[in-house]
Amino acid sequence: MRDRQETFIEKLHECNQHKKRLLSAKNRLKNFMPLDVNKYNKLDETTISVIDQMIFRFSKLQDSMGEKIFPSILELVGEKVKQMTFIDRLNRLEELGLVDREKWMSLRRERNEIAHEYSFNQDEVVDGINLIFERVDELLKIYRVFCLYSFEKFDFVRKNGWVKCQEDQE
Repeated sequence: MRDRQETFIEKLHECNQHKKRLLSAKNRLKNFMPLDVNKYNKLDETTISVIDQMIFRFSKLQDSMGEKIFPSILELVGEKVKQMTFIDRLNRLEELGLVDREKWMSLRRERNEIAHEYSFNQDEVVDGINLIFERVDELLKIYRVFCLYSFEKFDFVRKNGWVKCQEDQE
């Protein structure tokens, strides 16, 4: 059990790092948003890099949650995770009141669209960037629910001094 607990703390730490960098990127981009094609074409390379950072960290946080935090929480509450599909896990987490399955799947679809889109159609690229920027807070709210649940449910998380669940935005 000790190894599972340490691994879970490491996963929370990983998510917190993605969250921190995602918030930093969002904060640095707020004066440029929402974008239109004209504004997008005038952005310097540094700002484009920050957009890339936002998209990357959004994707990494969502992946880490879906692939690591979700199954770990279910495992820690006694579920047989290995026998569950991702949708089954998501349904069970929804039953526990931790996530709205439709919202999660919507975020996942939107993320996949922008992650695979370096289209010649700049309108699509700009729309995707704007959408991810708008969805950052929604993803962070979902993460906060999981973090707070973990903090309240698991003594080993509470005893770990650095785990932060509060909204330390901007």
